[in-house]
Amino acid sequence: MQRFLIILVNCALLALVFLGIPAATRAEVGNWHIARTPTTQLLILWGLGAAAVLNILAALFLIKGRKEKIQGWEWAGVFAVLGLLQHAINRGWVNFMWLKLTLQWLQAHL
Repeated sequence: MQRFLIILVNCALLALVFLGIPAATRAEVGNWHIARTPTTQLLILWGLGAAAVLNILAALFLIKGRKEKIQGWEWAGVFAVLGLLQHAINRGWVNFMWLKLTLQWLQAHL
């Protein structure tokens, strides 16, 4: 039961970070987008960091079972990797131009 609760809470955190924060920081007037993108990116990074820290604290202090502790550490790793990936995308270190070019090549040749 505790393992299911860990999964449920972490999925809710993922949804909050990747769906809730962008929805809350989005502001439009007509077709004019007036929200600040850096603010959204910063809030997402802070949300991922907070989720990773909460999972680490839960694994250290709240969770008693061995399997559940491992699951807490795994979720902390997932949030840390997502945070690093988000930071790399924000900085422009990771882009998906290769995917765009591959899809365009496939479209031209199929």
